[in-house]
Amino acid sequence: MIDIIPVVSKKQRAEFIDFPHDLYIGDPNYVPELFMAQDDLLNPDKHPFYQHSTAQLFLAYRDNKIVGRIAAIWNTQHNAFNHVNEGQFGFFDCIDDQEVADALLNTAYAWVKEKGGNKIVGPINLSTNETCGLLIEGFDSPPVAMMTYNYPYYIDLIQNFGLQKQVDLLAYDIPTAKASDRSVLLMDKLEERLKRSGIHLRLINLKDFKNEAEKIKRVYNKAWDKNLGFVPMTDEEFAYIAKDLKMIVNPNYCIIAEKDNEIVGFAVGIPNINEILIKIKRGRLLPTGIFKLLFGRKKIKTLRVMMLGVLEEYRKMGIEACLYGRIIKNAKTYGIERGECSWMLEHNYMMNHAIEQINGELYKRYRIYEKEI
Repeated sequence: MIDIIPVVSKKQRAEFIDFPHDLYIGDPNYVPELFMAQDDLLNPDKHPFYQHSTAQLFLAYRDNKIVGRIAAIWNTQHNAFNHVNEGQFGFFDCIDDQEVADALLNTAYAWVKEKGGNKIVGPINLSTNETCGLLIEGFDSPPVAMMTYNYPYYIDLIQNFGLQKQVDLLAYDIPTAKASDRSVLLMDKLEERLKRSGIHLRLINLKDFKNEAEKIKRVYNKAWDKNLGFVPMTDEEFAYIAKDLKMIVNPNYCIIAEKDNEIVGFAVGIPNINEILIKIKRGRLLPTGIFKLLFGRKKIKTLRVMMLGVLEEYRKMGIEACLYGRIIKNAKTYGIERGECSWMLEHNYMMNHAIEQINGELYKRYRIYEKEI
């Protein structure tokens, strides 16, 4: 018999966070999330998502043992912005058992239906501004920072429930040694042409991070507004994410394009801290994890380009190529061995082609599923 129990206590929330550590024990590609970060993300009293939306966590038990978890999500911002009436599911982890998976997914499905939703979409871990997507290709290496990972059998569990593909999210691998020099070689000429149009490139100014983040937020919310499933960040949500990113960001990989002192485009690359987190047992910083995190940062050899956006009226001017070119050049200079560009919508042909032009290779694919109610 399977019992589905709503998470209502701090102890249960800790068990919800810890379940994947036991599920993936022995998997060399599993990266534990930091417990403190996950606890804040799932705590309605701490994360700004819950100022406008809601989520309910559930645990599945069999013989008094946890065998699965799921979150049912109602994102009011998403529904209002995209003119839809749907709920999401996220944080789905489960043993290889269709009965358990069905019980979890049916619980989330019923919760969304009770909210009045006509569709359930996922996996989305709160919103598309957080981690999302089920890994369906590329199981032979660990995920990079802020990307998901799961067992291959999840695909059957999800699809056997009746969920169908909505869209795929792509991740490109770019080994620095193989990266095309084309963007770098053209960069100087392109930048000179951009300068004649009043557009200049520079590194982010971490000493003025608050103002920089505010300007970037305006571009972010405009540049992505036509992307499938996009949800504009509230001021509180953007400040929350910016605060976390500031702790790991390297200005050499955060490039800004400006015109008349206004940001018109930007690219954000972050060191792949998963190289360190994979060594931190059960995501606990104490007692020794904090030292691995602090002393391991300088040894990171991979980078994730997680955001690249240009305002619509400034596209096709070469800004995107210059942003990529700057990051590639700096990555080579500072000993980065490879980078990942992710995630890209499968139908974002212009950006995907730009990555392929610099010898980016599609090596992981993630999928968002949906089911009508």
